[in-house]
Amino acid sequence: MVGGHGCVDVAVVGCGPVGMTLAALLGKAGHSVVVFERYPGLYGLPRAASLDGEVMRALQGLGLADELAPALRRQEAYEWRNGAGELLIRQVFRAVGTSGWADLYMFHQPDLEKALHGLCAALPNVDIRFGTKVTGLTQDRDRVTLDTADGTGLAARHVVGCDGGNSFVRAALDIEQDDLGFAEPWLVCDFELRRPAAELGLPPMLQIGDPEGPTTVITTTAGRQRFAFMLDEGDDAERERTAERVWSRVARHLSRDDADIVRAATYTFQSLVARRWRDGRVLLAGDAAHQMPPFLGQGMCAGIRDVLNIAFKLDLVRRGVQGADVLDTYQSEREPHVRGVTELSVELGREHTVRDPVLARERDTVLKARQAALKEPERIRLPDLGPGLFASGGGGLSVQGRVSDGRRTGLLDEIVGGGFRLLVTAEALPLLDVPALADLGVTVVGFGATAAGRVVADLDGTHRRWLADLGATAAAVRPDHYVYAAGPDATEVADRLMGCLSN
Repeated sequence: MVGGHGCVDVAVVGCGPVGMTLAALLGKAGHSVVVFERYPGLYGLPRAASLDGEVMRALQGLGLADELAPALRRQEAYEWRNGAGELLIRQVFRAVGTSGWADLYMFHQPDLEKALHGLCAALPNVDIRFGTKVTGLTQDRDRVTLDTADGTGLAARHVVGCDGGNSFVRAALDIEQDDLGFAEPWLVCDFELRRPAAELGLPPMLQIGDPEGPTTVITTTAGRQRFAFMLDEGDDAERERTAERVWSRVARHLSRDDADIVRAATYTFQSLVARRWRDGRVLLAGDAAHQMPPFLGQGMCAGIRDVLNIAFKLDLVRRGVQGADVLDTYQSEREPHVRGVTELSVELGREHTVRDPVLARERDTVLKARQAALKEPERIRLPDLGPGLFASGGGGLSVQGRVSDGRRTGLLDEIVGGGFRLLVTAEALPLLDVPALADLGVTVVGFGATAAGRVVADLDGTHRRWLADLGATAAAVRPDHYVYAAGPDATEVADRLMGCLSN
């Protein structure tokens, strides 16, 4: 375990999925990590309920996909209906998306937390300290000192606040937040079902835009169901959480014979973005940096994207490959993405929460006409990253398809690994200085019809089609699976990547 009072590489404040994902990524890269969690153990109750294919690819890279996959429920579509049951919006999700996994899965957060905790506990350089509340933060040019309520604080080269919407770290740095204009109170109720959801007639994923009471109904995983009800101004939050009130709200869907209440909580769904995500050696991630309403199911996903971005950049800094200024590209890349997703979520939330019956009818007319005019199924498209650690052709998410190296068949990362990669057409491979790239830790992969040497068989043509769509023979891909550079001249792309990784 990490020593008690020495200067560790990174201290993480907050032991939710975002904090543990960061700890696992840094721990697997060889850095010493201490995670502080004020509660005495894992939270243990459902909160986040959805993850997308990009996050699933990250969990695959951590070796957790096979453990988690059997309990996940793949989501096929997301429907929005009015109070009369008429279809307003129907978003569809691919069974195999860009990242090699389905576009959207429903999950049980305690399952994910247990898997991440098990991974962190198995890493000798990661120390999770439950029941340890951080009470003070000071920094100088060399380190950050954290004080704790129990007196066991320490110094770290860097600190990342993954401590939620009420972040101590953000408050200690006196960082203000921008309000994007959505704040509504909701009651969220989770149930353990005694019969299958389909047998009970429960919809898998439905938003009901009823002006008398906007409602969300979601089957999270097998045997688990979530309801969320928008509260009226003046509703008493404590009363709304009582079992009697919860059962009265779900009566049209469930009876006491059908299920047991697991949790009932009141929240204000908000849209907030911190103005600074980095202060010297301290960074913010997840809800500490941004909060969005849940209508796209992207809150936790956004936090995990944050730490994928932070982890490889901290690794470059700690190894002396890049200077500390590269950490400024974290916010420049991630904030435009987060704001885009949050604004879309706010837009959907406003459509969903119309309370005026006249305005609701006008909304219904517009959305039903739009739905009828669609020529293909509607699909959510997330933005690329903003400007940052990219060269020409960078910024977009890379693909992951099925490949074979002649011995094994699987998804790309399973066969060739993660880290920095240079993906090229088989024809461009002989042009590259592969040993020089390997010395910098870059995995070079060529795509062809058959496997030979560094060429893998691109079984479904996924990667060659992607390169062709980019107008490229080569794409340099970062550890967070975003493209660093791409172009028609493979040697130029390779040179750009080598320049990034040469200290």
